[in-house]
Amino acid sequence: MKVTNVEKKEKSTVELTIQVDAETFEAAVQKAYLDQRKRINVPGFRKGKAPRKIIEGMYGTGVFYEEAINEVYPSAYDEAVKEQGLEDMGHPQLEIVEAGKDGLTFKALVSVRPEVKLGQYKGLVAPKAEAEVTEEDIDNEMKPFVERATRLVNVKRKSRKGDTAVIDFEGFDNGTPFEGGKGENYELKLGSGTFVPGFEEQVIGMKAGEEKDIDITFPEDYHKDLAGKAVVFHVKVNEVKEAKAPAVDDEFAKDVSEFETLADFRKDLGDKLLERRKTEAQNAFENAVIEQLVNNMECEVPDGMVETQLDRIMEDYAARLQAQGIGLEDYAKMMGMDINSLRTATKPSALRQVRVELALTAVADAEKLEAAEEDVNAEVAKLAEQYKMEEQQIRDIIPMDALKRDLRLRKASELVVAAAKVGEPEKKDEEPKAE
Repeated sequence: MKVTNVEKKEKSTVELTIQVDAETFEAAVQKAYLDQRKRINVPGFRKGKAPRKIIEGMYGTGVFYEEAINEVYPSAYDEAVKEQGLEDMGHPQLEIVEAGKDGLTFKALVSVRPEVKLGQYKGLVAPKAEAEVTEEDIDNEMKPFVERATRLVNVKRKSRKGDTAVIDFEGFDNGTPFEGGKGENYELKLGSGTFVPGFEEQVIGMKAGEEKDIDITFPEDYHKDLAGKAVVFHVKVNEVKEAKAPAVDDEFAKDVSEFETLADFRKDLGDKLLERRKTEAQNAFENAVIEQLVNNMECEVPDGMVETQLDRIMEDYAARLQAQGIGLEDYAKMMGMDINSLRTATKPSALRQVRVELALTAVADAEKLEAAEEDVNAEVAKLAEQYKMEEQQIRDIIPMDALKRDLRLRKASELVVAAAKVGEPEKKDEEPKAE
């Protein structure tokens, strides 16, 4: 391997021209021939026994080049990058210049870690919401408990919107029952929009024991067999039930919580809600501070670095979905996308993550922050406890260099946030518009 040319390009990339000698490339071509010959039929020769020159004469001298190139370029590329002292950030772009008896020459556009020019990173100012909780907020927190304790009770009156009608029904198309149009003792919440438009509205006002025919026209976008058709449903109401909410008092509090009084229960709900809002406010503040840090930075992010981060995100997506029994392609279809469009939609997030990592790395460098051994040990112990695993198992699974890097970035983030102030950031003066 020999690097014959090095040229710096835009967006933190370096173009290397790499030459693989004739002997090395010829060995790769011969290996490709030996691998492929058993799959090539040549008249007059047993399968797998045709000489290389015969095959090349039939299909061209370059018939084995693609496999040979794939064989030699990875190691040649890695060696060239190492020789030039470059930090490869992934997703190189390759271009074959020449392949033949004189060897292989190719160009590689290498994404390298970009130079970062930090702006202000101490004393940043960002707004922070005041966390507070009102009595109305606590009422809303109580609603799920009330709903779970609400019971349906039979009533003798006419049904109203919001009631549940227990019905028998059967649909007829020109007097003939149609498939899927029949049900017995179906619990229909009136006003829920569960049935075809117009159905529930006509059930409202019916009493238990009452029967009647309901005229319905199916929407044009309904199932093709019934789309746009006028049909008749025969409906019988067996029961009418209304939701009866419990009395919200001390007894209710005892039934649904660990507290003896309603006041104590409400206070607990309010305290927990306040803590959540404080956490949300702090997270929003920290995100705003880091966003300022990133915006103050000057840096040309290489595309390869973004694509590498995008690979990580997609792999994480796939792993999380697989744990739920869903494939990534199936998920993309559910979202009305394919894998490529999902990657495209995710790319802005990958770019932001890369920019945040670059900014925090620059802060860590500027402040000479490092993850001490005790920091690593504490994090390993924490992860072991979280995942109910032995510490050594954590060390076997997680590369310690990656863990140290993450801890270093965390320290940088904590430093920037700790030095930040709560307030409204100054608006940058806008450049005067051209007349």
